[in-house]
Amino acid sequence: MNTNEKMFEQLERMLQDLKYGSITLVVQDGKVIQLEKVEKVRLK
Repeated sequence: MNTNEKMFEQLERMLQDLKYGSITLVVQDGKVIQLEKVEKVRLK
């Protein structure tokens, strides 16, 4: 499994778990080096 496949699998898991928030891809030299997830909790 190459690096892109691992990154896409991780991104898919993050998206499945995220209800409200954002995911940021950090790119260096044209390659994704980091994924950041910010989750928001809505209180009613």
